[in-house]
Amino acid sequence: MATHNDLGHWGENVAADYLQRKGYTIIERNWRSGHRDIDIIAWDGSVVVFVEVKTRRNKLFIDPESAVDYRKLNNLRHAANHYIKYKNITHDIRFDVITVVGTPDSTPEIEHIEDFQW
Repeated sequence: MATHNDLGHWGENVAADYLQRKGYTIIERNWRSGHRDIDIIAWDGSVVVFVEVKTRRNKLFIDPESAVDYRKLNNLRHAANHYIKYKNITHDIRFDVITVVGTPDSTPEIEHIEDFQW
């Protein structure tokens, strides 16, 4: 059975593959700003998309998107702001959440929440 970190890494790979199949171009994976990180940064046309990926084995206890709480969103905002300044981004931006439910030995259930409202 996959450990927590292995499962998260698998989920991020599933999400990146999903985005590429939808025509997104991956710019960065696991970009760090101090102790904060952004799972995936991608182009969707001319929009820079910051993607938080949440992976769970199942939905028994909590929906994965519920784990994107105020603290996580605040950290994501700070990291995205740093990335925008560091890379001198002048394009439109968007924040998405992708949830991946399953395990490496199953077909994952993927939900893509575009323009996640926080």
